[in-house]
Amino acid sequence: MTINGLAQIGLFFLVLVALVKPLGWYMARVYTGQACGMDRVMGPFERLIYRVCGVRAAEEMNWRTYAVAMLLFNGTGLVTLYALQRLQGFLPLNPSAFEAVAPDLAFNTASSFVTNTNWQAYGGESTLSYLTQMLGLTVQNFVSAATGMAILVALIRGLIARTAVTIGNFWVDLTRSTLYIFLPLSAVLALLLVSQGTVQTIGSAHHTAFLQPVTYDKPMLDAAGQPVLDEKGIAKTESTAVIEQTLAVGPVASQVAIKHLGTNGGGFFNANAAHPYENPTPLTDFILILAETLIAASLTYTFGTMVGDTRQGWAILAAMLSVLLFFVLGAYWAESAGNPRLAVLGVEQTAVNAPGGNMEGKEVRFGIARSALFATATTATSTGAVNSMHDSFTPLGGLVPLFMMQFGEVILGGVGSGLYGMLVFAIIAVFIAGLMVGRTPEYLGKKIETYEMKMAALLILIMPIIVLGFTAVAVVMESGTSSILNPGAHGFSEILYAYTSQGNNNGSAFGGLNANTPFYNLTGALAMLVSRFWLAIPTLALAGSLARKTIVPAGPGTLPTHRPLFVGLLVGVVIMVGALTFVPALALGPVVEHLLIVAR
Repeated sequence: MTINGLAQIGLFFLVLVALVKPLGWYMARVYTGQACGMDRVMGPFERLIYRVCGVRAAEEMNWRTYAVAMLLFNGTGLVTLYALQRLQGFLPLNPSAFEAVAPDLAFNTASSFVTNTNWQAYGGESTLSYLTQMLGLTVQNFVSAATGMAILVALIRGLIARTAVTIGNFWVDLTRSTLYIFLPLSAVLALLLVSQGTVQTIGSAHHTAFLQPVTYDKPMLDAAGQPVLDEKGIAKTESTAVIEQTLAVGPVASQVAIKHLGTNGGGFFNANAAHPYENPTPLTDFILILAETLIAASLTYTFGTMVGDTRQGWAILAAMLSVLLFFVLGAYWAESAGNPRLAVLGVEQTAVNAPGGNMEGKEVRFGIARSALFATATTATSTGAVNSMHDSFTPLGGLVPLFMMQFGEVILGGVGSGLYGMLVFAIIAVFIAGLMVGRTPEYLGKKIETYEMKMAALLILIMPIIVLGFTAVAVVMESGTSSILNPGAHGFSEILYAYTSQGNNNGSAFGGLNANTPFYNLTGALAMLVSRFWLAIPTLALAGSLARKTIVPAGPGTLPTHRPLFVGLLVGVVIMVGALTFVPALALGPVVEHLLIVAR
């Protein structure tokens, strides 16, 4: 660990906290229908959308109607995106003439982007046309993120309502999230990225001559495409010279902007944010880390403003950032310590920006500190974008992004989904505190009773069942183990990471696992769909239940939920639930791998 690296991490947290209040205040005005500065620009488009779609903006919905509207909208998006992939060979904006995507991969990708997961079992530059990338993936980047924001706002309305039966209008919340928040921020970010060298074009790939030809032995094939064998049965080869390379380009900056702001993460290129056409400079790297955390962090201030007590939002943010900072430093320490096996052999592990650390799988232009910060932030926020290969982290360094997801994506989390997940943990925390003093628990004046705790229990149990259940199936089936490229504990970590990523709608990949198989495509799609919508519906049910309750005045036994005591209790509940659920599985993966390396 170096002073320079710690300064970079410190600067990130300072800038993030400084931007929370202005953006949070702006978003609160958007969701409460107040003037926000963009009304003159976006207001006419908003009203036009309502007229064209037949939306009655003033008509509110109960939680069931809200849930049905949400499911219908996302179901339509799932079918549309699947069809685009299957038909892209016949559609325009396909200069590379890509054929239709295989059915299982198309279903996995459609499920991935509709659920805000953006898990990628394909290489974007070699699989999808520009039309599929823009009309399919980029559109879902906007609306899947807006869906999470809408569900959060519905829950906040449930907390502040007094004996109400409605929690807002899904179509209005979706539209305002897209028009007033994501579109303006994405336009600004895309221009910043282009100014730094991120590619933005609809032109075809470029072909560039090598300065020096590269030769390799190419297998000889017969007319049927089978290898040609010599008299000894050995495949024949012929020396082949490569004199040019193909540079894939496309409408990259516009997709990268929303993939980070919407905590989506699906890269235009297979290398994601490690690719220089997506993330060309250290400045863009810093901006992208900030972008993927900004809205999720600022929503805590939006929450505080809407409930009439900004201290509540700051308390939630303090709990989130304290955990995030601890694990960022943990990942940085683990990677700075280097590989113990190499240290024993006396190998000097040094590189630019990485004195004495593990640089395997990392970009030299970013170094260890920025790689550790990016890996922790992207898994804390359900973004899933990567600027380094998590599979190449040390065992303890790789444990950090894995554990960040296993908290349930509530340490900032996805836009909307992270905060409504953390509010569920807040409800559990006040319930535990109520049991300690023998008093009916309350949160923001609403009594937490049997129904609310049932919904909260569903929200914290569904994800572990999905993650651990599918992992268990994969490690005992040939179709699951045949994709592992690394044996032993590391191979188990690769499978656990894959289902943790999909089961938490994160989308990052550990690497080292061939996930583009029918088994992983189909089970992964199911994991993503269940984890998104089976959590969204109980959240809306919770919102409807809270909306019907009266607000109870605070009494002597009420636990203040804006003080350090509650922040500590909330952090403890989140960590204990995550640890009790996943530590046994982690012990079989990164923990035992670390012990084996040290023991040798």
